[in-house]
Parts: sequence; C-alpha cells; structure tokens
Amino acid sequence: MAAEVTRSNPPAVRAPTGYTHAIQITGDYRRLIISGQVGVALDGSVSSSPEGQIAQALANLRAVLMENGMTVENIVKTTVFLTDRGLLATFRQARSAMFGEHAPASTLLFVAGLADPGFVVEIEAEAVA
Repeated sequence: MAAEVTRSNPPAVRAPTGYTHAIQITGDYRRLIISGQVGVALDGSVSSSPEGQIAQALANLRAVLMENGMTVENIVKTTVFLTDRGLLATFRQARSAMFGEHAPASTLLFVAGLADPGFVVEIEAEAVA
C-alpha cells in the first residue's frame, strides 16, 4: 500500500491560505527529508535579486524531488526562512506558481540572517511517495 495522505483543516481553526493545517500520512511509503535549499545555481552563482534567489531555491527544491522520483505534489511540509518581510508577497507568488493548488502543511519564518549574509531565502521540505 502506498502512502495515504489525509489533509485536515479543522473548522475550529481559521481557514488557511496556501497551506494545510495538518497532514496525516499512513501506509507503506518513502519519506524524503530535504535540506534547506537556497538560491545558489549549479555554477555556484547567487542572483543579486531576491526574486532570482527565490526562483532558484524553488528550482533546486524541484530538482531534489525529481532526482528522488517525486514531484511538488509529494511535498507534505515546507519550512521557509525569509530575511525580509518585504519579500512575503514575492515568495507567495512564486510558491503559487510552482505549487498550484497543492497546499502542504507550511511554516514561514522571518529571520535575521542565513548561513551566507547574501542569502534571502531558504526552503526545506518533507515529501512522501
């Protein structure tokens, strides 16, 4: 039996926008835990624009999924770190473009900095298949 994913948005909790409050996974499945992906391209370059870094971090996340035989739809949880509150709308637009109607459980944090002071975003995820 493959993974069975059940989403839950309890009526006693305000309805989420772009994510799901809880996801239960049962059955025989593979679990993929993905380290934080940042906006570093394969050649080691980092975009000078926040939009470019967000796009690259999401592209890196997709590449890790594909290498493991999964797609965005396999993601059950994301944690996103942004260094600037002004990037929230930009991130949400990029996330929506990549995830479409898929709404995993999600946490988003604003932090003072990441491993490299030039990074503006880091995205980690868990996926099941």
